This record gives sequence, structure tokens and C-alpha cells, in this order.
Amino acid sequence: MLTPHDLKIHKLLRLFSPLVRPIVNIPARRRLRKAVNIADLRLCAESRLHKMCFGYLDSGGDDEITIRRNKDAYTQLEMHFKVLSGLSPPLDLSTTIFGSKVDIPFFASPTAGNKMFHMDGESAVATASKVNNSVYCLSSLATTSVDDIAKILTPEHPKLFQVYVWKDRDILRDILGKAKAGGIQTMALTVDFSWYGNRERDIRNNFTIPPSYSLQQCIEAIKAPAWTWDFLSNPPYNYALLDKDVPADSLASFVNSQLYPQFSWEDAKWLCEEWTHGPKAIKGICRPEDAVKALECGFTTIWVSNHGGRQLDTSPATIDVLPAIRKAVGPNVEVIHDGGIQRGTDIAKAIALGADGVAIGKPYLYGLAAGGTPGVLRTFDILRIELDRAMGLLGCGTIEELKKEGPELIKRREMSLRDCQGARYSKAGMI
Repeated sequence: MLTPHDLKIHKLLRLFSPLVRPIVNIPARRRLRKAVNIADLRLCAESRLHKMCFGYLDSGGDDEITIRRNKDAYTQLEMHFKVLSGLSPPLDLSTTIFGSKVDIPFFASPTAGNKMFHMDGESAVATASKVNNSVYCLSSLATTSVDDIAKILTPEHPKLFQVYVWKDRDILRDILGKAKAGGIQTMALTVDFSWYGNRERDIRNNFTIPPSYSLQQCIEAIKAPAWTWDFLSNPPYNYALLDKDVPADSLASFVNSQLYPQFSWEDAKWLCEEWTHGPKAIKGICRPEDAVKALECGFTTIWVSNHGGRQLDTSPATIDVLPAIRKAVGPNVEVIHDGGIQRGTDIAKAIALGADGVAIGKPYLYGLAAGGTPGVLRTFDILRIELDRAMGLLGCGTIEELKKEGPELIKRREMSLRDCQGARYSKAGMI
């Protein structure tokens, strides 16, 4: 079947983009201006995106219990605030992550295929990282090249490159070489993606990359004119670090061929030996024993994560296992935390319980889907302002103070039904 991109229709449509694109994005810009929290950005994203793309972004594994656990676990943590701390806003949110000084303790986690959500793609995230002086992370399944990111970020800007547990070591060497040549200082190995999670919303929505142009998908495309114009009036995106000539619709077959359940600790040790010029993070740790073993293999940073609840359903909430992992590795090992972050208070709780830095995934992708670069910037603004306010009300003026006093300020309580209400739950369902 010939697609619009096969017929090069995007070249014709692009001539009209200066006129059409601003018009079809009027509702999206209006919604974005009204967004006051991450829950609002989620609704903005749902309104602008093709249904199957929103389902892919928003969903989790099986019954999506872990997604709910990740978020609800924060409601069980009370903030026992100090008073009369003599603080003056804005507070100092700076810290050190992956050996680099940054202005805020949170950053955008590496995620695949950003141009699926908006054609600004990874460039939008790099711009937000530059504006906020935060760590930038590039996925090995990115739709933007290292060279294009280098046009936005200086060589000194803290950057991380993420790789998967793939079968072909030559491919791993090749993409690591591209990352090194592009001035990326830190490597992260994602270890909770050796099997593909069961995401049933994708099955129901007949998710394909790119759209299959079925009647169902065409109807949904008509309902999302801003996303559809974005998609049809631009060249088809590809996975830029693998092979720029391979279109995105080859992703599923590529991933299926490269996923390597046999990937072992010996393979992880080999990968650490391949990356010799900067920090090495292992992403996807939920057990203290695995954290200790990772350090023995040569990793320098432990990244507590359950892949955003998209892999093994009913796995524990990451905030619940964070303290035990911190205890197991001791006070001097860098620990990164992600999973369920929706508020600045969530970030504060994670730092208080042992995280040196906090990564966000869905929140900034909601912003990207809602409005491109302005949407990602809005995400960072919302969380930065919320974190500043949370720390001020808690009585901590710096990140170091929050780390030092955190265990005495954050206390666990029994959850009630009232905790699971509010902006985390919207008319569109769980976020």
C-alpha cells in the first residue's frame, strides 16, 4: 500500500505549513496556556494526539497496576515540615548529577521516538534542558541525531546516552562510538527491557509506527488535526542513531530481533569496559542485591526504575524500594530515581528518601505532545516552581539540606481512599 509519504505529499503540504500549522494548533496553544499542573498537561496531550499515540504514551503493562502504585505511593508519605526556617525565595535547587553541576535536581529521562508525539521531538527536550541547565538524556531509539542535539547543547552541557540490552555487540559498539564522538559524557544501560511488556491499550488501538491507514486510524487522525498535519507535512521520521535510512516502521521488527533475554551480568560488565570516559549508570534496579551487584560490575550510578510501570505489572512502586537501595549501596554512591513523578512534592520526597537526582518521563512527554517545545518548557516550569514551593514549606533551603534532613521530614502513613483523589485522577482516568 502506498502511503502519503511514499507519494511525497509531505513536500507539497510543507509549502502550506506556515499558514495551516498555526491555525490547526490554535486549540492546543489555548489549552497549554491554561495548564497549571502535570494532570492538565496530560489532558492537553490527549486532546492533541492521535488516539493510538496517546495510548502508547499513557499506558502500562497488563492491568496498569504498577502505574497506579508508582503514583499512589507518594500519597502515603507525609511531609513533616519545619517552621520559621528563615528562607528567602527562590531557593537554591542546584546540585551535582553524573559529576556535573546542574541548576535543578530533576531531568528528562531518555525516551524513544519523541517525534511520534510532536515533530519538535528530542530537540524540544534538549532546548528545555539547556534553558534549565539540567541533564539531557538521549535514547538509542531517538528520532534526532547526536549531531543535531550538539547544535543545541554546548560540549560542556551534561549529557547522557541510554542503551538497551541488545543482542548484537557490534551495534552497541557503533552507537556508543557515536555517543562518544558527540561529546556525551555518561552512559546508562536499561536492564528492565530484555522482554517486551504487554501493553493492552496498544493492542486495542491497533498501534503501529507509522499509522497503518486503516479506517479506524484515519477516523482518529481526523479527530486530531494538529497532530495529523504535523505528521503528514513533515518527512517520515527515522531512528537516527541506528540507520538514518531505516524508517520508523521497522522499529518493531528491529526491537524484536535485538531484545536479548540472555543478557547477563557478564554482558553488563563487558559494556562497562566499553565505556571508559565517564559515569556509567544501570537503569531499572528495584532490588538492593542487584544494586550491589551492579557496583561490583563497574557501574557508578544506580538508577531505581520499573520502566514507568510499562513492563512487569504488580512490580513495586519505586519510591517504596528507594530507601532500601540507598541503605544497601551506602551514602557515597549516586542514586537516581524515577517512576510516578507528577508533582514537585514527589521530587522532594524522592530526594529526601535517598535520591541524588530524579528523572521524569511521562510528564515531559505530555508537554511535548501538548505543544512541542513550549509544552516541554511548561513541564519544567511547573515542576521547578512546585519543588521550590515544597522545599520552602518543608523548611529546607538547599538540596543538600533536604538530603541530610529528609529521613526525619518524610514519614509513612497508612493510605486511605481520600489520598487517591485530586489532580492525579482526572475525568479522563488515571494519570
